[in-house]
Amino acid sequence: MTDRLAALSVGKRFGDLEVLRDVSLTLGERETVALLGPSGCGKTTLLRIILGLERADEGRVMGALNRAGYLPQGGLLFPWKTVIENAALPLQIRGVDRATRRAAVAEHLPAFGLIGFETAYPHELSGGMVQRVALLRALMTGCPVLVLDEPFGALDVLTRHRMQDWLAELIGRLDRAMLFVTHDLEEAIALAERIVILSARPASVLGERPIRLARVERTDRLGRPFLAARDRLLSLIQGGAHHA
Repeated sequence: MTDRLAALSVGKRFGDLEVLRDVSLTLGERETVALLGPSGCGKTTLLRIILGLERADEGRVMGALNRAGYLPQGGLLFPWKTVIENAALPLQIRGVDRATRRAAVAEHLPAFGLIGFETAYPHELSGGMVQRVALLRALMTGCPVLVLDEPFGALDVLTRHRMQDWLAELIGRLDRAMLFVTHDLEEAIALAERIVILSARPASVLGERPIRLARVERTDRLGRPFLAARDRLLSLIQGGAHHA
């Protein structure tokens, strides 16, 4: 597999505050990688450097994702636009005519559970639906990489689990690479092929682990394969924290 992205020994400070220290990671074509770390450790800063929105003070990024489909925290839909208008925004920016962009979005509405909500506004949607629209908007960029910043962090636990299971099923059909950040260990296991584990700030890499679970095993959070993967990751996290 040819790496689409490589961050090499990235470091970042904001004044006297060191946020990132010697962080390296890769993302391959059609690979799903989770950045797992505690809240406030610098995950979003690392994403912004990878996206070309921030400059690293140390290290470099090869293949910066300045054309990734980006889903920021909270979705950030435009409140005066309908579902279909929000999702079609990347096509509108490219100058695609109204009928064509609406037809392009309409093709994806069934898979995203948005049939019947085309003309709804964000305030009329549940939190999970807002995130589906935001993810569809990221997909409509046509970019080969999707970058998600804690996509389900603001949702209640039941909705979050449903959204994770839905996205796990969808990933196999998207034919995209995906990089997402989370502080939720179970979310990382449910979605990722590989997990890069970050320490508390200043974030450094504690280690990384592949997740080799079948789709049905990813949705069974009480099953032995899922729990075994969780225990291995917890051991790595706890061991790294003790030696930090």
